[in-house]
Amino acid sequence: MKKNQCCPSQLRYDVVSKDWVVIAPGRGKRPEEYKRQRKIIEMDLRQCPFCNLTEAADPLLVFSAGKIAAKKTLPGDWTLAVIPNKFPAFYPITEKSVCQWKIGPVYRSMDAVGFCEVVVTRDHDCHLGLMDLPATEEVVAAYQTRYLELKEHKLVKYISIFHNHGAEAGASQPHPHSQIITSPLIDVDLLGELENSKKYWRTHKKCLACEMNKFELKDRSRVVCENADFVASCPFASKTAFKVVISPKFHSPRFENIDPGQRKSLTQILSAAIKKIYKALGDPAYNFYLHTAPCDRKDYSHYHWHLTIVPKTAIMAGFEIGTRIEISTIEPERAAEYLRAQ
Repeated sequence: MKKNQCCPSQLRYDVVSKDWVVIAPGRGKRPEEYKRQRKIIEMDLRQCPFCNLTEAADPLLVFSAGKIAAKKTLPGDWTLAVIPNKFPAFYPITEKSVCQWKIGPVYRSMDAVGFCEVVVTRDHDCHLGLMDLPATEEVVAAYQTRYLELKEHKLVKYISIFHNHGAEAGASQPHPHSQIITSPLIDVDLLGELENSKKYWRTHKKCLACEMNKFELKDRSRVVCENADFVASCPFASKTAFKVVISPKFHSPRFENIDPGQRKSLTQILSAAIKKIYKALGDPAYNFYLHTAPCDRKDYSHYHWHLTIVPKTAIMAGFEIGTRIEISTIEPERAAEYLRAQ
């Protein structure tokens, strides 16, 4: 890709979100200088709520050595458990409709109805950057298993699956865990992706993400790693340094429909990408989240699901907050090159 020799910074257009991003390497550092000292939360394991799960935790799903336990109890050799969140943001009310009402001439409100679950792995000190493949596959299998069950509830329109690692990424507990939250609403960012993907499909009769993957695999400058089913790459218009998106090489609107072979491939590439970030940036705080077609029983055949990993390498300041134009201080091509080498 040719660079503008007159200006060291670029404005890049995100074709999925329709946002502009500033790539300003002149303000940045060498890739190895992005390592930051992550804040470590010390905890007495006797006080860790996830180290002391009991039958009272009412598990929704239990794994033991790669297999789903026949009963929803915690055997002595449990390795992963999905439990209800004790402090839910949404409440599992199973009424036939969600109450909505107006407040004054302009405000609106509605019931925050949904399910909040926590996916807990047993080892307090073994986070995803250190896990072996069998343990990581349990996590991915738990995501899929719970998704398939939760989508059957009539009030569930969207299911958010995400993982926070480190205090800077919003992890309130140091014990490794992910969260699953369902909502009667679809978030604004995903709505934008759905609409823009639909417009591209209508205009070109092709999937936007498939076309992006095709170009990235040919260009290769932003590819971090790949296998037969998935590619992990730093987006052309990365909003943050070292952001990585994992996308299926096959067209698929819905994460929950992956077969066992594809789930194993997803496990491999998720593990590889996180381990590269762990090594390259010195165990940074990060978030990852899944964007998949909503479960509101509408046709989203134009969409292409993906998983996004966002390391915490900087803090948003006034320009980013005020304009919604993010500034990234390293080119995605350079970030991908550094990650590939790990």
